[in-house]
Amino acid sequence: MSNLANIAKCGLSEVILFLLAILFGTGCSICSKTMMGLHGTNGTIDEATGEPVMEAFQKPLFQTFGMFVGMLFGLVMHWIVLVFHIPFPGYYFGPDEGAESGDVEIPTEKTSLVSSSKNDKSDKNEEDALGENDGSSNKQIPTWMYFFLAIPAIFDLAATALCMMGLQYLDVSIYQMLRGSGIIFVALMKQHVLKEHLHKFHWLGVFWNVVSVVIVGATALLASSGGGEDAKNDTANVFLGVCLMMAGAFVQALQFVFEEHVMKMDVPAPPLLLIGMEGFWGTVLGIFVMYPIGYYMPGDDHGSYEDPFNTWDMLMNSRNLQVAFILYFFTIFFYNLFAVLVTFMLSSVWHAILDNFRPITVWVTDLMIFYYINPLFGEMWTPYSYIQIAGMGVLLYGTAIYNGPNDGSLLVKGQWWAFGIDMSEEYDAIRREQEELEIDAKWESKRNEFKVRTYSSFTSPKISIHTQALRGVGAQHN
Repeated sequence: MSNLANIAKCGLSEVILFLLAILFGTGCSICSKTMMGLHGTNGTIDEATGEPVMEAFQKPLFQTFGMFVGMLFGLVMHWIVLVFHIPFPGYYFGPDEGAESGDVEIPTEKTSLVSSSKNDKSDKNEEDALGENDGSSNKQIPTWMYFFLAIPAIFDLAATALCMMGLQYLDVSIYQMLRGSGIIFVALMKQHVLKEHLHKFHWLGVFWNVVSVVIVGATALLASSGGGEDAKNDTANVFLGVCLMMAGAFVQALQFVFEEHVMKMDVPAPPLLLIGMEGFWGTVLGIFVMYPIGYYMPGDDHGSYEDPFNTWDMLMNSRNLQVAFILYFFTIFFYNLFAVLVTFMLSSVWHAILDNFRPITVWVTDLMIFYYINPLFGEMWTPYSYIQIAGMGVLLYGTAIYNGPNDGSLLVKGQWWAFGIDMSEEYDAIRREQEELEIDAKWESKRNEFKVRTYSSFTSPKISIHTQALRGVGAQHN
C-alpha cells in the first residue's frame, strides 16, 4: 500500500476552511445555548395580571429541525454554482464550450491536451492515463443519488436523538467526553471500511485527541461536583445514558465516513448537493417522523415531549426568539458547509477533530461573553479552568501530530515531548514517495508540453478537422 495513503495536504486553503468551521461551529453552539435560555410568549394572556404568559424556550427538536432547514440553502447554492459556473471545491466544468457540433477541438497551448470530444474513446483513455480527466463532478448526477443522500440525514437525525436521550441520564461533562470519543469510531471505520491506511502517527494523534476530550470532560465534572443526589446518579440510569451516548457517537461516525465516501465515488456528490439534500431529507423526516413522535410522547411541553404548535406560536409572538433563530439558521448552515468541505479536502477524521475543538472554543467564547458582554449568558473563570487550558494544549498537540508530515506539524522523532516515541521511518518513506511523484509529474509535464507544441504548429483551436483538411487541399492547388 502506498505510504501517501491518507496523507492530506494541509495548505493555506485547508487551514482557512478549518478555522472558518471552528468559527461558525462555535457561533452555532453559542446560539443554541442562548436559545435554550431565552423566554418568550405564545400569545396567551394571564387573566390576573393582563400580561403575556412567559415560558422557557426549551425546544431541542426545533433546533434539530432548524439545522436541517438551514442546510436546505445548500441546494440554492448548488444550482447557482452550476448555472453560473462559479469556481467551488468539488465542481469541475471542464474546458470552454463553444465549438460547433461535430467538430473536434484541437489542443493548443491555450486549450491543453484535454479534448472536449465525447465520441473519441482513445482520447478519453489518454486523458485518464495522464490523470487530467479529474472533472468527475462534470458528469451527469444520476437520479438515484438524490435518494441515496437521504442516508446521512438519517444518520444525523438518529445520532442527535440518541445523544439527546443519553443526556437525560448524564452530566454535560460526561456527554462531552463520550461524544468526543467518536473520533475513535471514525478512525477505525476509515481504515477498515474505506480501506484507507492510517499511519502510526495518525493513531498517536487520535489518541491525544481523546485524552484532551477526557481532560475537558473531567474539568466540567469537577466543577459540577458536590451537587445534590438525583436520578442521574442512579447506576442503571448512568449505564443506560452511556450506552445511548456511545451509540450516538457511533452513528455520528457513520455519517462522517459516509459523507467522505459519497464525495469520492466514481460519480461523486458535490459538497453543496450533499449538504442541500441532507437538509431536504432531514426536513422531511423532521415533519413526518420526528415531530409526530415528539408531539405524542408525554412530556413537560404542554403535555408533549415537544409541542410544535406551541413552538410556532412562541416564534410568532417573540421578537427575541426570531432574532436568535435567524442567527442560529445562518451559523448552522455555514458550519455544516465548512465542515463538509473539511471532510472533502482533508478527511472524515479531520471532521471529528473539528468537533473536538468546539467545546474548548465555546468555553473561551463564554469567558469573553461573561467578562466583556453580559454575565447572564457567559461562564466565569473557576479554579478548574487551568485544567481546561491544559486540555486545549493537548488537543493542539494531538492535532499537530496527526497533521504530519505537513508544514506546521510536529514530527515524532524521539524528542522529550514525544516521550521517546520515534516514527522517523514512516516520515522518511512518505517523503521518498513524494519526491518520486514530483519527478514523475515534472517528466509528464514536459511530455505534455512537447505534444502541445507539436499540435499547435499545424492547427488552430476549435476548427473542424474537415475544414482544416479542405484548407490543406486548397493550399496544394495554389
